[in-house]
Amino acid sequence: MSTHITRRSLIRGITAATAVASLATGLAACGGNSDAATTTGAAKSGEVVVARVSNGAGTQTTIKVSEVKSISAELPAALRRSGRLVIGEGALPAGFPPLAYVGDDQKTLTGSEPDLGRLIAAVFGLQPEIKNFTWENMFVGIDSGKVDVALSNITDTEERKKKYEFASYRQDNLAFIVPKKSTWNFDGDYENLAGKTIAVGSGTNQEKILLEWKDKLAKEGKKLTVKYFQDSTSTFLALNSGKIDASFGPNPGFAYHNRQVANTPNATRTAGTYSGAGASLQGLIAATAKKDSGLAKPLADAINYLIKNGQYAEWLKAYNLSNEAVAKSEVNPPGLPLDNS
Repeated sequence: MSTHITRRSLIRGITAATAVASLATGLAACGGNSDAATTTGAAKSGEVVVARVSNGAGTQTTIKVSEVKSISAELPAALRRSGRLVIGEGALPAGFPPLAYVGDDQKTLTGSEPDLGRLIAAVFGLQPEIKNFTWENMFVGIDSGKVDVALSNITDTEERKKKYEFASYRQDNLAFIVPKKSTWNFDGDYENLAGKTIAVGSGTNQEKILLEWKDKLAKEGKKLTVKYFQDSTSTFLALNSGKIDASFGPNPGFAYHNRQVANTPNATRTAGTYSGAGASLQGLIAATAKKDSGLAKPLADAINYLIKNGQYAEWLKAYNLSNEAVAKSEVNPPGLPLDNS
């Protein structure tokens, strides 16, 4: 995802959809912003506070978690010596609640993704340092070694395995969002996209899927128009004004948006869902590290510790994401096939 900072207060009277997207406003638009010094999410040793300053996108919850030495011993020696875990987020410029966005204190990067990073860091006995990038620059951060692990709604795909290794932690479900008054539905059939204008995030897994559908339709003599916008604010404005028929993106963010605007003139609804791994496989969201970094196994072990001991369930519940739980974290599980078949 797509997480997606020029931060400005919205003018009085702006649409409700835009106001929801503005939850993410607050930091300057430059890659690599870090909130390590002030927003670790820790109340005290042995505790992590999730959904801090969440502006209603989550329920603040204090979760007890301490270092598990048998797991931290698995980490590369250089990482243990550094004393910190650098966690990458791709939430610039505008964030995507409830997954990753700037909280209502206008500085804390909050959301389910950075908070899972804080929980994993606690299991490792390391200090979490959250760095916020644009989506593309987050991957550059992994490649360059500036980021140890990215937790940013990243789909496990066979293409990405060429450069990265994964530890899964949540189901990956995509969705189409439309104005509530729209009668269009996806119904799991790409043929229903013919003649439509759909927005999608650049460089995302959902873009790959959508462009493959576009190619299939083109071979049938049918047209699908794909549009790109800088951030969620612009996307929802385009949806409200009728410039696009729908937007295709992560289901958690759209479900949250539907709830926020339910009783406004700009109410929206979900017009269909689709697995992030294609028609034949349940997609998975995964912690992402550089290939051969040696981090995938300890990441999976840390997540499985959180699953076994209940902290994982508390984290999901805090963000209303319990329906996307996985039974266990897997190292490099099957992902979106190269041909999306």
